[in-house]
Amino acid sequence: MGGVRDRLGQVLFERVAGPEGPAKRDRIHGTEGPRWFEAGSPITVVHGDASMFVGGIRALLVQTMHPAAMRAVAEHSGYRGDMWGRLHRTSEFLAATTFATADDAERIVAVVKAIHRRVNGTMPDGSTYAASDPHLLRWVHVAEVDSFLRAHTVYGKEPLDQAGRDEYVRQVGEVATRLGATDVPQTEAELAECIAAYRPELHGTPEAREAVRYLLVHPPLPLAARPPYLVLVAAAVGLMPGWTRVPLRLPWLPVTERTVVRALGSAATGTIRWAMSPGA
Repeated sequence: MGGVRDRLGQVLFERVAGPEGPAKRDRIHGTEGPRWFEAGSPITVVHGDASMFVGGIRALLVQTMHPAAMRAVAEHSGYRGDMWGRLHRTSEFLAATTFATADDAERIVAVVKAIHRRVNGTMPDGSTYAASDPHLLRWVHVAEVDSFLRAHTVYGKEPLDQAGRDEYVRQVGEVATRLGATDVPQTEAELAECIAAYRPELHGTPEAREAVRYLLVHPPLPLAARPPYLVLVAAAVGLMPGWTRVPLRLPWLPVTERTVVRALGSAATGTIRWAMSPGA
């Protein structure tokens, strides 16, 4: 069984981290030096758990609800032709800012900030958007944090208590502030209030629905990999707020989501956790 676990873990890791994943992993975890966050603190617990697979999909779905954020992705991101490249870069950013040395974390934040400064455009109504806009950065941040935290609470190996959830929100807020976001929430209650304040700005645009269809119906995956991927997708959709379902044309089956979907999601994340923990 150890050989099967190792092979499955390697495949999953390469899919998420890319061909240079092992070298990046060695640099991030093997380089000596001070870190932003202490090992075992809430941010390392959440970001090191298999529930991030579900949380990451949910975050992408929720983020599409902001028209400016979605337009920036549609016009400047290669999500259609380079979905895995985007995943590799995102996973490296999360891993580096969570687990790497302070110098490495600062380096990757500087890289992302430089990319953001080049992402600008015009909305259909003539207004402009910029990826470096603190208000837009805060939206992307709170959508991610809410998604990662909800997924971990439902599918995490050891869900955090209230104090741990509040500390997680505070810790990830440090990273968002370094990226340029302002007034980021510091507790889970503030996180909910912040998301509620964005509600008047959120809409299901044609671009958002196209991105959702791509993620849910046409992912760039071999046929054999689609069934387990769809289980993770179903688990992510099952954690989506009710107010997102109609605008994004997502199904809403409360009873099924609380029973069948959660059972399948738990099995899927448990398998991923087993596969990516050789020697456990």
